[in-house]
Amino acid sequence: MFNVKSNFSRNLLLTDDDIGDDHIMTSLETPLRPDAFDLSDEEKMDKIEHHFREIMLTMGLDLDDDSLRGTPKRVAKMYIQEIFSGLNPNNKPKVALFDNKYGYYEMLVEKDITFYSNCEHHFVPIVGKAHVAYISNGSVIGLSKLNRIVQYFAKRPQVQERLTMQIAQELCRILGTDDVAIVIDAHHLCVSSRGVQDVNSSTITAYYGGQFMKESRKTEFLQYLSLPPSAQVAEVLQTKKQG
Repeated sequence: MFNVKSNFSRNLLLTDDDIGDDHIMTSLETPLRPDAFDLSDEEKMDKIEHHFREIMLTMGLDLDDDSLRGTPKRVAKMYIQEIFSGLNPNNKPKVALFDNKYGYYEMLVEKDITFYSNCEHHFVPIVGKAHVAYISNGSVIGLSKLNRIVQYFAKRPQVQERLTMQIAQELCRILGTDDVAIVIDAHHLCVSSRGVQDVNSSTITAYYGGQFMKESRKTEFLQYLSLPPSAQVAEVLQTKKQG
């Protein structure tokens, strides 16, 4: 089953100055304190609202202005209930498996799953698409659950490598198989909106397990990801039929 052999000890010896703006991940699990869930969501929102208000005041913003007055509360709600809601295990999607009564044992691919995450180094957005595939070992999962699993792990401060591995690990666990593949292609605003300010680059990460480690399966999966839009596919099929 899913196994990750990683050595993060060298990274743990680095100081903040050593890391600077470099992209770095120190663990597969999202770094959380033991008391991460001692406070209720409402208590967390109250504290975030207070501290974000102080940040805005420190920046010199006038919180008596109609446009800014409600911003600390809006940000707090957004953090806890929306963009970082994946931190709370209570929000993990409930997944039910079904018997593979269709007898379909080729790969199933769910492509172009749009997600929004946030870089854990600068708390600015990561926007991308995930492509997920698995081969049934006797059970199948509802298609929408694949999207929900991606969204759950995306909605937290993230590093793209960790996001890729967390999705793969969860799917292997749920499906009871190593035959899982993930490709993520994303734009990082910490690269495009600040720092080097490169608006054209994107980052691609991948995971291949079980049968997908075979070049033939990997190639098949990647070919599916390069299919033309559905309208063009329909046109090609119609042309062939008429011919």
